[in-house]
Amino acid sequence: MSPPSAAPVRRPWWLRGPGLALAVALALAWRGSEGNLGTLLSADTLRAFSDFLGGFLPPAHSADFLSGIWRPLLQTVAIATAGMALAVLLGIPLALAAIDPRLRASLGGRPGLPSVLLHRAARLLLAVMRSIPEVLWALLFVRAVGLGPAAGVLAIGVAYGGIVGKVFAEILESTPRGPGEALGGAGARPLAALLLGIAPAARATLASYTLYRFDCAIRASSVLGLVGAGGLGQELELSLKMLRYDEAATWVLVLFALVAGVDALSRAARTRLALRPSLFPATPARLARDAGSALAGIAVVGAAARILELSPGTLLSARALRSMGDFARSLWPPDLALPFLRQLLPAAAETLAVSVLGTTLAAALGLLLALVATAAPRGWVEDARIGIPEAASRIAGAGARALMNLCRTLPELLWALAFVLAIGLGPFAGALAIGVHTAGVLGRLYAEALDEVPAGPAMALRAAGAGATSERLLASLPQAFAQLVAYTLYRWEVNIRAAAVLGVVGAGGLGRILYVSLSVFDHGRTLTVLAVVLVLVLAVDAASTWLRGRYLSSPASFAASSIIL
Repeated sequence: MSPPSAAPVRRPWWLRGPGLALAVALALAWRGSEGNLGTLLSADTLRAFSDFLGGFLPPAHSADFLSGIWRPLLQTVAIATAGMALAVLLGIPLALAAIDPRLRASLGGRPGLPSVLLHRAARLLLAVMRSIPEVLWALLFVRAVGLGPAAGVLAIGVAYGGIVGKVFAEILESTPRGPGEALGGAGARPLAALLLGIAPAARATLASYTLYRFDCAIRASSVLGLVGAGGLGQELELSLKMLRYDEAATWVLVLFALVAGVDALSRAARTRLALRPSLFPATPARLARDAGSALAGIAVVGAAARILELSPGTLLSARALRSMGDFARSLWPPDLALPFLRQLLPAAAETLAVSVLGTTLAAALGLLLALVATAAPRGWVEDARIGIPEAASRIAGAGARALMNLCRTLPELLWALAFVLAIGLGPFAGALAIGVHTAGVLGRLYAEALDEVPAGPAMALRAAGAGATSERLLASLPQAFAQLVAYTLYRWEVNIRAAAVLGVVGAGGLGRILYVSLSVFDHGRTLTVLAVVLVLVLAVDAASTWLRGRYLSSPASFAASSIIL
């Protein structure tokens, strides 16, 4: 009898199809982004970086300069506040329309052709709203309603309204339906059954996501000034272009403090909401507090509108609506001339290359920062033979977390502006900008994933004499690998939107052509570029979804991670 044949040795993923495809994609992205290590590491570039960073110290702190900080700072917060209020007003009805007809049927509704058509139309509108980045919306609204904060409020409201509507619909669809089905069976209308039977259980999640989006709106509003929509970004851009780096340093510190403060308040509010899953107050005192909170929120939105000198009559006046209508009509017909379309294909490929290379750089740097940040987890005591005292390891971890916070505080557009000033115009500056910003985002997510894996394998390695680094690389990292890949693919979907606008500051891609077409009032070309951006974003979203389903063992378990990206 012949001996049993040995089981075939399975090659690691980087030597099989996925790894080889990734290597080819990275090579093409490096070439398409005009990547050049020689340029990046040349003496001139290093000198430019040194002069650039040296100019930031010390930050500007004169009394005259500091006294002028408050107005742009308040304007930035006000734009984010009013923009999010508009986003919620747009997102809620669209979310209700976009809910799966099968959910309506389970609540006693009648799934017919009108319901299906409404669902698909709402989903399509939400896709268009969220696929065009807020900076591009700001460029359009600046042309439609003029320079100023109104364009920023409309841009955040429309772009985030699409995101809020999609996520709200998905949260409601994934919430247990039992109470709603009981109400529907008792004769309640489907909408009432949804709002009274399903929404209460989703209340904390809905509110938590709204607060998270407000964090993002603060970052977004800080850069809308680059395209004339007011706020802190306008002052930062002016300081950078006039080579007043000490002033730019102060603006960066102000933005960092603002984002950190809003993030801390948002986390505290989300924690409090998580402890209150019920929609209705249980006591009169709780009712009074909730009513007070609601009135305070309305007052904050009113104060933001007052700071910006906006009102519903301003945004929805006959003049404003007529101006937006005239601009919308001027976009038609699109420019489909063959020479122009030939220009767009290389620009679209460049945008895609920038997103791929930037995401790859971010994944590498983010993983390194995450490993350093989690080198001394809470409750662990470093072994003496590791050679690094526990205190030093904790200090390094705190430094890595601070660096991640700084990287993600500055939006991609501001990083792109800085890299353009340091290494020159071109898509490579855009890829580096996306890489640095996204490293802060992914680093935080990677660190949380590494901290949450089961500790059993790591404890077994430690008992066998392994050090902290070996534990992370051989025990924690393999367990979290699928989740890290899922986070990276989700972030790629975000980065393709960012790459589409970096040309506004000279970092290549479709944004450059769009900015030029808007500057010369060639609106037919503007519509064509927007259509290409939309197709490219939707294609990347579809590719990312397919990759998660094809190569991750449990893609459904990571679906909720898109909410925090």
